[in-house]
Amino acid sequence: MSGVYEELARLGSATVYEAAGRVGLVDVPLTRIVPGSRVAGPARTVLCGAGDNLMVHAALDRTQPGEVLVLTLPEPEPVALVGELLATQAKVRGAAAVLVDAAVRDVEELAELGLPIWARWISIRGATKDVVGSLDVPVRVGSATIEPGDAVVLDADGAAVVAQARIGEVLAASRERAEREAVKRAKLEAGALSYDLDGLRARVEGS
Repeated sequence: MSGVYEELARLGSATVYEAAGRVGLVDVPLTRIVPGSRVAGPARTVLCGAGDNLMVHAALDRTQPGEVLVLTLPEPEPVALVGELLATQAKVRGAAAVLVDAAVRDVEELAELGLPIWARWISIRGATKDVVGSLDVPVRVGSATIEPGDAVVLDADGAAVVAQARIGEVLAASRERAEREAVKRAKLEAGALSYDLDGLRARVEGS
């Protein structure tokens, strides 16, 4: 399956989202901590207690190489669930990336570490380590529900999620979309306009 995730990452979040029928948009603002990162992998989901990151520590004990850690709270808030030390452990465990629907801190150190991380906020406010939450359960990030094993695609444009049962279907559709866009790009480079290629002139000017 690693080749599947590599291809999803190469195709990118926007293409995958469109090819999936505009399903799976992670519709929250995200900061990409490591410039140039683009990653896809199966979700390892974490629901922490409010203002607490105890379950991030617990999740690292289960993390398998290539997984995307998806860290959530009961309600998103700008508390740092991840800093340099937790990110170091995630990298050593082989995590492909971390998606944090909360905050991170130690940003310069995280960028130097190189583990791809996307976060809703950056904040120095630290988390407690007292609340037992849940691992490997469905979680919500914005309006997107992410279940364990779903494919999470992350890049400069944001994040998209593909239900595990649809990965093959959506990958095939994403390939087809990318091929169509390559053909269209060649026509645009030759001077054609999308105004004509996409039938938009008729909408504006009438047939």
